[in-house]
Amino acid sequence: MNKKQKKMLARILITTAWMVVLSLLPLKAPLQFLLFLIPYFTIGYDILKKSWKGIRNKQVFDENFLMSVATIGAILLGDCKEGVAVMLFYQIGELFQSYAVGKSRKNISELMDIRPDYANIEVNGVLEKVDPDEVMTGSVIVVQPGEKIPIDGIILEGTTTLNTSALTGESLPRDASAGDEIISGCINMTGLIKVQTTREFGESTVSKILDLVENSSSKKSKSENFISKFARYYTPIVCYSALALAILPPLVRLFLGIDPAVGTWVYRALTFLVISCPCALVISIPLSFFAGIGGASKEGILIKGSNYLETLSQTKTVVFDKTGTMTQGVFEVSGIHHSDMEREKLLEYATLAECSSSHPISKSLQRAYGKPLDRSRVTEIEEISGNGVTAKVDGIFVAVGNAKLMKRLGVSYKDCHQAGTVVHIAVAGAYAGHILITDLLKPNAIEAVKSLRKSGMKRLVMLTGDSKAAADQAAKELQIQEVYSELLPSDKVAKVEELLSSKQKKEKLAFVGDGINDAPVLSRADIGIAMGALGSDAAIEAADIVLMDDDPLKIAKAIRISRKCIRIVYENIYFAIGVKIICLLLGAVGIANMWAAIFADVGVMIIAVLNAIRALFVKKL
Repeated sequence: MNKKQKKMLARILITTAWMVVLSLLPLKAPLQFLLFLIPYFTIGYDILKKSWKGIRNKQVFDENFLMSVATIGAILLGDCKEGVAVMLFYQIGELFQSYAVGKSRKNISELMDIRPDYANIEVNGVLEKVDPDEVMTGSVIVVQPGEKIPIDGIILEGTTTLNTSALTGESLPRDASAGDEIISGCINMTGLIKVQTTREFGESTVSKILDLVENSSSKKSKSENFISKFARYYTPIVCYSALALAILPPLVRLFLGIDPAVGTWVYRALTFLVISCPCALVISIPLSFFAGIGGASKEGILIKGSNYLETLSQTKTVVFDKTGTMTQGVFEVSGIHHSDMEREKLLEYATLAECSSSHPISKSLQRAYGKPLDRSRVTEIEEISGNGVTAKVDGIFVAVGNAKLMKRLGVSYKDCHQAGTVVHIAVAGAYAGHILITDLLKPNAIEAVKSLRKSGMKRLVMLTGDSKAAADQAAKELQIQEVYSELLPSDKVAKVEELLSSKQKKEKLAFVGDGINDAPVLSRADIGIAMGALGSDAAIEAADIVLMDDDPLKIAKAIRISRKCIRIVYENIYFAIGVKIICLLLGAVGIANMWAAIFADVGVMIIAVLNAIRALFVKKL
């Protein structure tokens, strides 16, 4: 419990003790009235204060106003015990709600406890702790065992093991050594390392993730907006209804010559007010979404807002990018075909032409070549989106890319009959052969597709810029029947547009990509999910949901979390409104008393809050 909650608990215990003592004493009405004011103001002064502030700010109709009017009215009618008891139980409900919200916030804050407090900079052989915000790009920082990586960078010296569980939800540590890129938020477990920063702290991964989580509550779902509007109209209506209940029946009875029974009808009106408090809805619905986002974060799934959580629950079509999403994106050269040139020479031309690219295919060529690159030999590099690269190597024109590039340059090429990514090479305007590069499926890719089918997906589609043979081979292994290959980025957007127009109105389409090359498609889909997004700015910016590792099995897990959360939201809506309506009707006809009113308000709120925090707990697939 925090300090505020402890103070509230103390007030509840003091008030309860006062109530017990006063109930045992034989007190006359005037003295009873005065003595019961002590526990009433002890437990309810903050509610009265908030109510008065609302009246002054012309925001009268809220739960504080309803509770203040109901309890003051009960005391003035001589029901001192009930008046104090209603306020007491209301505050018990508030304490419980505060604890539940705090618990779910604590779960998220512990999970996201990745903000570094300091960075170590070595000055004259001595380590100095500085604010991460003060560290400039290109600086060298020292990270000791047990410390958090404060800023994204590249390891210059040292070997270590990194704990990435706060980012990915995975407990398996990762080894890292000199030359490896590391991101802020990880914990250095074993060795001392020196890191050259590649970004300022404000632009680092940890800052972007924290900003994403902190701002997620500002993007409200339709359900939350509905509850906000509902409460805005509902509260004034019940207040005026309670006023009518207190005035009209006595007037009618008086007109008919019957005892008006003013006290009875005022008591019913006050009971009506207590019952009408919309606390259960106003508190439990946002808490359900907050808990859902927290439960997802615990699994390494960052959801940017409850609106995206709600949209994800309605997903019936999932569209995948292939490379880096369903495959490992770790390419290996597996063959060189139709080349009269020496293998080493062809690889040298291809690798030098691709030397400025960070694409996995370029890296695979560099690994196969296995020698240092002299980039001064390469000039006039031009990258042609969706086609490949052209450059001059030692003054000779070299083109490296797919069949589209060869057609573009008017070079006759030969197809490859093996599955994989085919890289055609033309040297000095003549076809020089092609290099076959293969990419393996991710370990969980097949299981991920099965899991999505079990989750009720109607349509699974794979889009790729890769060759038809490689795409068909991957689709066959994954058992995905609908696959479209050899697509440019603009073709992927057009295909997603086509899929969006063919689905039913209430069904949603999710696109899963790597968040870098697929940013336009991620933005266009109903819901964009970035895979393998650890440290990717483009993923965090373009996607609605970011998976902090590259496990495709978490797509189905994210969908199940969202559906569980939405189910809990609607359970709370139906339960709270249903109980309220029944108790309001019973209160209006005099069957429900203040104790029933307390259950309809505080009891329903506690049950709804308990139900809401179930969204924090995620079942293993």
